[in-house]
Amino acid sequence: MNADKVLDAKGLACPMPIVKTKKAIDEIDSGQVLEIHATDKGAKSDLTAWVKSGGHELLQDAEEDGVFKFWIKKA
Repeated sequence: MNADKVLDAKGLACPMPIVKTKKAIDEIDSGQVLEIHATDKGAKSDLTAWVKSGGHELLQDAEEDGVFKFWIKKA
């Protein structure tokens, strides 16, 4: 999946992946896609909840070699 911006949040513990995601999503335009890479196991539930509360859309998520990847479309 193509992303307009990629955020590397690997090695960061909660709540930093969410903090960095919020900052990154503020830097892109509505309708653009942010790809996030995180290693924190809590990132999946945290990001899923954050996406819903912000009205954004979680397009896809995957796990690859211990790295969780998320593609979020900005509302």
